[in-house]
Amino acid sequence: MGALHYGIDPQQIHEFAGEITELNRLGVELAIVIGGGNIFRGAGLADGGMDRVTADQMGMLATVINSLALQDALERLGVSCRVMSAIKINQVCEDYIRRRAVRHLEKGRVVIFGGGTGNPYFTTDTAASLRASEINAELMLKATKVDGVYDADPVTHPDAKRFDRVSYDTALIGKLGVMDATALVMCRDNRIPVRIFNIFNKGALIEVVMGGDIGTVVEQEVRSE
Repeated sequence: MGALHYGIDPQQIHEFAGEITELNRLGVELAIVIGGGNIFRGAGLADGGMDRVTADQMGMLATVINSLALQDALERLGVSCRVMSAIKINQVCEDYIRRRAVRHLEKGRVVIFGGGTGNPYFTTDTAASLRASEINAELMLKATKVDGVYDADPVTHPDAKRFDRVSYDTALIGKLGVMDATALVMCRDNRIPVRIFNIFNKGALIEVVMGGDIGTVVEQEVRSE
């Protein structure tokens, strides 16, 4: 949404696309999962009385809209990009096929995964963890609006402590709000480290991909300093 209250802010998506473009030109293989909360959030619609399955299906379609918008922004910057949807909608993008997705990455294309997992009741976090596991990702990034994981809500608790590193199990047991439990367990079981960082800090995406120690990393075991 950027500075808007609803929908897609062209300036914001252009800024995201610019950082993705720079990484692509450095040879980094990037696969991106996008949510749809700026248009429809399935859980919110369900809370308002809509059938949960229908609400989640609408939310998954919203992620495809966002994926196409990012694809357009990337292509205008000269980046080869493919949108692959878990929902069959092949008049506007490709169906998700794992081997084809990996091949796109090998050819230097940015791959955007839309449509969530293709199933209701699963979050965008779970979709990201699933795709990261399927393509053997080295690292999963959760690009959000906070600069890491805290032991309490930093908005309501100014003295909340931010973790530099935390283990999967500590995050699960402590209910630290890293992501939903299904997504976190999937990353743990497949040994994919997760780094949570603030995507709205200019240059943060590039810094974290290039090894910058920003945000919070969730990993198998927290190393002693």
